Amino acid sequence: MGAMLTTQNSTNLQGHDEDIAALAKGGRTNVFGFLLRLAARIPFLFIAGRYYGAETLGRFAYAILVVEFAAQLGTIGLRRGLAEMLSRDDRPQSHIVADAIFVALCVSFIGAAFFIDVPQIMFPNSGINGMDRFLPLCIFAIVITEIVLAAQAYKFDIAASVRARAVVEPWTISIAAFALFYYSARDGLILAYIASIIAGMFTALWPFMKSYGIPYGWRPSFSRSIMLARRNLPLAIADAAEWGSRRLDLAILGLFASPAIVGVYYGAQQVASLPQKLKTSFDPILGPVITRNLKQNRLSDIAAQVSQVGFWIIGAQAGIALALGLTGDAVMSLIGPNFVGGTAALAFLLAAEVAAATAVVSESALIYMARHRNLMISLLILGVQVILSIGFIEGLAFFPIAEEVRGFYIAAAVAAALMVSLGISSIIKSIFLSKLLGAPIGVWRGALLWAVAFTTVVGLLVTKLPEWAELVFGIPLLLGIYGTIIWYRGFKEEDRILFKKAKPADEAVK
Repeated sequence: MGAMLTTQNSTNLQGHDEDIAALAKGGRTNVFGFLLRLAARIPFLFIAGRYYGAETLGRFAYAILVVEFAAQLGTIGLRRGLAEMLSRDDRPQSHIVADAIFVALCVSFIGAAFFIDVPQIMFPNSGINGMDRFLPLCIFAIVITEIVLAAQAYKFDIAASVRARAVVEPWTISIAAFALFYYSARDGLILAYIASIIAGMFTALWPFMKSYGIPYGWRPSFSRSIMLARRNLPLAIADAAEWGSRRLDLAILGLFASPAIVGVYYGAQQVASLPQKLKTSFDPILGPVITRNLKQNRLSDIAAQVSQVGFWIIGAQAGIALALGLTGDAVMSLIGPNFVGGTAALAFLLAAEVAAATAVVSESALIYMARHRNLMISLLILGVQVILSIGFIEGLAFFPIAEEVRGFYIAAAVAAALMVSLGISSIIKSIFLSKLLGAPIGVWRGALLWAVAFTTVVGLLVTKLPEWAELVFGIPLLLGIYGTIIWYRGFKEEDRILFKKAKPADEAVK
């Protein structure tokens, strides 16, 4: 009996180490992908802000908000639910993915048809021009891309996501936005977005076809599709709620501020969303690890993995948030001089990403263990966000604010409400998950406070430099200081695996 327990413990330990290695490899790829996104996002924001202007950017932002929300619903939770299907279903994997794509396209057709018929929802503050009403056709490409990338992530191929999301899509939209400006300053941004979505889809399909192949013998089944949709409905609503919490602020702002302010806020949101990619791109790699551990009832391993990934994410996000937030004036002025008023909103949005990290990694397990209760928490937090947003905006009436800058204060109030609500979500979801697993979820470490404090002091000195020097020298300096403190004071040996090159034995983890 003792020998059997020793063997089982040894097997569990080996499995845990392999899971951490897989997560670390995915993390390394994601950090590289973040740097690529950063390099590609800046040209787009510069072109959109300097060439098209805040008002056109605001119109574009609201339309894309609606389309991407419909696409999020169209995936019916399969971005994360596909891992569970592939783990439990004994049918050929290509058939399982084909079922997922089929049901997602059926659901997407309903959304696309609705918005093509009522395009005013996408453009509430402006007229319908040219091909505007057909923008929802992008929903099909977005949905296909999400599902095939989730399928690749199940095989630990995060590089496919990096190529599509961090290289092809952002660089396509940047180059196309510049070229199409000379074709149409009115429609150039939307056309560039369509081009980037299509390019990203084909980039994702290439490795997918090599991994899964053509689903020979597969036949569509409406009964299977209905069952699949019904099973994933709670996850779909939870995904929509989580996604909506990052877009609801823009939607609320559109009701209280002009398109120009919406454009400024969108610019700040795009900068702040860069560290968010570190977090969301862990979902596909964390999902398969958690589902396999749940199947083997290794609950303590799940708690350790959620804590490990949570610290990696928060550690990276806090440094990025500090570097971009402390140099916020310079970062926003890079987009355009009219965007500097959005610096306060940028600071709150960056802080919101850090506050949300614990909730997101906790939800990676909750969606498989308590999907209905997780859904209720997500919907509750959305309600809190709406109440706080309106409350903060109405509270501005008690302060003497000049009318010409009032819109920027409204933007900051909406961002602050987002930060507070996401912080509440992190507290609730981490405690809930800890009780389910019977093990603590710990993502915060004391070294983070030291790194934040010291970097902030240096950052205040960096802001005395000219704006170009803040961007060229200040941001790398702040990241370097923060990273050094985290490395020596915060990282344990198991954390350093994130930066170690995989050994040949690990190469199966692609």
